[in-house]
Amino acid sequence: MFFRLRASTALAALPFALLSAPLQAASFFAQLAAAPPAGVSPLHHQLLQLAPSATPEALRLAAQSLSCADPSAERLAVIDYSLPSTEPRMWVFDLRQHALLFEELVSHGQGSGDALAEVFSNIPESHQSSIGLFRTMNSYYGRNGYSLRLDGLEAEINDLAFERAIVIHGADYVSDEFIVQTGRLGRSHGCPAVREDITYPLIDSLKENQYVFAYYPDEEWLATSQFLRCPEDSATHLAQR
Repeated sequence: MFFRLRASTALAALPFALLSAPLQAASFFAQLAAAPPAGVSPLHHQLLQLAPSATPEALRLAAQSLSCADPSAERLAVIDYSLPSTEPRMWVFDLRQHALLFEELVSHGQGSGDALAEVFSNIPESHQSSIGLFRTMNSYYGRNGYSLRLDGLEAEINDLAFERAIVIHGADYVSDEFIVQTGRLGRSHGCPAVREDITYPLIDSLKENQYVFAYYPDEEWLATSQFLRCPEDSATHLAQR
């Protein structure tokens, strides 16, 4: 009798075991696929997964800079000025929730170029965009409406951003309609301006001690940026100093 009960119990459990085995195998292979490839940091891998259309090198350097500055950061925006203004080139990531919040058009400064940005500056009144790593500050209402102040963290690269009033704000010249009319976005005085429709939620997602990384393959910046050569095992993070 005892043997028959044990046998019936085993037979009843068998279909469930057979069904659960493929699910467990699928879960295992999904986890394996989600693991970063050799030589790719977890943060870089996360950004690549969330924004497959972004330039991989821009995401790699953004991940490297943020890992150096503040590995516990919650939000990160990446701007890729190597792309023309007619293409989405700004991505906002929620790193804790593993989510892409925005993929947007963004302007560059009048002094940086036409449809393509090619020249960058940290000089007041240059009307040029700045590259490198920024930390976000407070939001406010100014002459461009709802805006977000930026604190440039890289000496001689973008550390005059606050003095230059380089902020994220909305602008009517950032739109698909403007591109159709002119072949490019309108240009700012150096600010990364975005579509008016998403100004409030985008700024609110980034304000107060989050990060913005603006990329361009500028040889001098790539060779000298402190955030691109921070030791991986460094216990002191540069943005916190």
